[in-house]
Amino acid sequence: MANLSNNRLDFTLSQSDVTAINDSIDALNSRLDFLIGLTVTERITLPAIDVNNKAFTEDAINAATSNETLLPGYVSVVAMKNDLDLFNQLEPIKIKLNQILEKINDTQLLAGSEAYTSALTVYKLFGSAADAGIPGTDTIYDLLKQRFAGQGGTGKPATDPNL
Repeated sequence: MANLSNNRLDFTLSQSDVTAINDSIDALNSRLDFLIGLTVTERITLPAIDVNNKAFTEDAINAATSNETLLPGYVSVVAMKNDLDLFNQLEPIKIKLNQILEKINDTQLLAGSEAYTSALTVYKLFGSAADAGIPGTDTIYDLLKQRFAGQGGTGKPATDPNL
């Protein structure tokens, strides 16, 4: 019964907010139109950069820049620099977006949990009312209990100790 006694969320977005947020996401996606999608296999098999091999990559780029004439023509030092620069530029963007996504996921989880917990409480209250013979509650209870059909037990959720 957490939602009834401790409602941490009581908020909805206006349609204009939803539209503005989606427009902002679309603008961001448009600005990042160079982003690539990888296959699952590529994600697993591509060598990933970490602290140690990032330092190695920087050292290799510096060595290549200083000694470009010693490298074959098919090695592009400019492309190496661009790749590392893009990697570095995307890192703080990724961190910010991950923080927002984590908050969205947490907020959605809490909102859904509060709604579902309250729904279970309402279901139990209609069940009690139907058991007590309150007119009109049998139909409502029968409608709600369909959700629990075939799950075994009595069709009623376990007693909430907070009730």
